Amino acid sequence: MARMRLSSLIPAAAVLGCCVLAIPPQCAHAQAAPAKPAVGTMVPPSATYDKLLSGMEKEFVDLAEAVPEDKYNFAPTQGEFKGARTFAQQVKHVTEANYYFFGGGNFTEAEGKAKSEAIDKLTSKADIIKALKDSFAQAHTYIAGITEKNAFEMTKTGTRAGMSAFGIAHFMDHYGQMVEYARMNGIVPPASRGSM
Repeated sequence: MARMRLSSLIPAAAVLGCCVLAIPPQCAHAQAAPAKPAVGTMVPPSATYDKLLSGMEKEFVDLAEAVPEDKYNFAPTQGEFKGARTFAQQVKHVTEANYYFFGGGNFTEAEGKAKSEAIDKLTSKADIIKALKDSFAQAHTYIAGITEKNAFEMTKTGTRAGMSAFGIAHFMDHYGQMVEYARMNGIVPPASRGSM
């Protein structure tokens, strides 16, 4: 086996070094993790609420997608579950409620009623999931409009910050119920997979 000389490696190393240095700074930056704001830096309320909404939304939508369509009409019957919503009704209830919490009172009573009736009529999993995702898009739009100045100003339904917090807490309450429905049907929620 021939021995490589150090002198033959130097040009190769020089070429590799030049290639690395030639990488545009924006490429190197694009791969870096986003910088965390420094301690004491003011973070806009919209960024805080949107981050929270995004994380919780992912868990909720992932669960709604994980449950098969033939289980969408499931509601518990053992124990004190008389009159409990089905899985589909839980998802549709959250969809409707998102328009209330994240609508800012911008819908007239007639518009709100029409929206609720349209959501209530949905029967296929695909249509229900689409409506759910649309309601979360509305939530993101609403939250994007929250500023330091208007976060605690009253709207027709309450303060923007208050309604956002309540809306997120509301759908996560239903998420907890839906987790139980999924587990009763042998489905491990996506957020719980890999952590057991």
